[in-house]
Amino acid sequence: MVFSWHVFLVCSCFLFTPLHGRLHRVVHPKHLHAYSRISLPPAPAPAPAPDAVSPSYDAPQPESKALFDVRAFGAIGDGMADDTIAFKSAWDAACQVDYAKLLVPNGYSFVLQPAIFTGPCKQNLVLQIDGTVLAPDGPDLWPKNSSRKQWIIFYKINGMTVQGRGVVDGKGEKWWNLPCKPHRGINGTILPGPCDSPVAIRFFSNFNLTVQGIEVTNSPQFHLRFDYCQDVHINSLNIKSPAQSPNTDGIHVENTREARIYNSIISSGDDCLSIGAGSHDIDIENVTCGPSHGISIGSLGIHNSRACVSNITVKNSLIKHSDNGVRIKTWQGGSGSVSDVTFTGVYMDTVRNPIIIDQYYCLTKKCDNQTSAVSISSVSYLNIKGTFDVRSPPMRFACSDTVPCTNITVAGVELLPATLDTKHVSQPFCWNAYGTLQTLSVPPIYCLLEGTPIYLLSAESAQC
Repeated sequence: MVFSWHVFLVCSCFLFTPLHGRLHRVVHPKHLHAYSRISLPPAPAPAPAPDAVSPSYDAPQPESKALFDVRAFGAIGDGMADDTIAFKSAWDAACQVDYAKLLVPNGYSFVLQPAIFTGPCKQNLVLQIDGTVLAPDGPDLWPKNSSRKQWIIFYKINGMTVQGRGVVDGKGEKWWNLPCKPHRGINGTILPGPCDSPVAIRFFSNFNLTVQGIEVTNSPQFHLRFDYCQDVHINSLNIKSPAQSPNTDGIHVENTREARIYNSIISSGDDCLSIGAGSHDIDIENVTCGPSHGISIGSLGIHNSRACVSNITVKNSLIKHSDNGVRIKTWQGGSGSVSDVTFTGVYMDTVRNPIIIDQYYCLTKKCDNQTSAVSISSVSYLNIKGTFDVRSPPMRFACSDTVPCTNITVAGVELLPATLDTKHVSQPFCWNAYGTLQTLSVPPIYCLLEGTPIYLLSAESAQC
């Protein structure tokens, strides 16, 4: 059958609430215990689409028994004074009270040095961010004895809500301009990188956690990172940094279970959402993503590591003006598996690689070929529609020579060139990819292999 782009082009159509509740008392610094747990570092880590119906999550809002305003603990909020000690003192006090609310008030800008806020705390602690929280302005002002890997850390807290109408500003520009950062040089060259830059907000070993309403902007590196967390609710966030800012993922989850990410707008210089090893039961819905590098599972398997990821759903979302759409990326030499992944109802607006599996992920041109790989199976692409940048194939399944991708399902995929110049449009690409085309796709994809491969890597390390 002769395929004509012109035929398809003609025929195919196509943010907290103000403080609520009765506040019975304001707690002052004189009630503090003499010993502050904040100084203790965390333990090392163990090793919208059109017409979409938005999901919602209403976090429990119990009546607050006490309001802990950071100004009552000495915070100035003029955008210049160091308010770190006041924040730590307010945290220590609030952490010891059931149903406490720690307030960062509107109309003030608080400078916060690298800080660790530790638990365990009493139940239902609320951190209400209505003002602005500012990081030190660049590496020259970063405390010499502090790690450059993270700015604000929440550690071992069960049952906390972070919410509000305020802004957390990572002041990342001077970090992005470090000479060790990968930047585009003259004549298309890439200058060296990377180097240590802090994650804006890191949640480590937290349970029953809600983050909603706030804006996080201009992080030096990832904006929010969740490690070893469980039962996470993320709703109505606004995350933004410039499209050229390096390694500024919007939300990264790793070794995390049962996370729901809803109703958020993310634009960044890297993945708007990235899902790392050890992540299971992640539900993403009604996210607007872009400019960015898209929504990614991975990268996985770096340095011959083992990675297990399963039960990931991305639905009713919009990805626009991005380098990638929905992506799974793994390094050669890894082990483990990615399984039970569904991308459904995702709309692409001028996306360079709308659908991509890349088991040859490499940041240089010098990665050695290796036989082992993170296996990829049971991945569904359902009702993926929109437009793509013609510089790359609209669908690319580049699977391992020795560990094929299996049980790929494609249905209701309609991707058209973003420009009328279709002379240089690439066709879908497949390599060692097995699956089923349930409906005719646009463009047609004929390269998926049918059935199940008779040769699979027999080593048990290939699976999870």
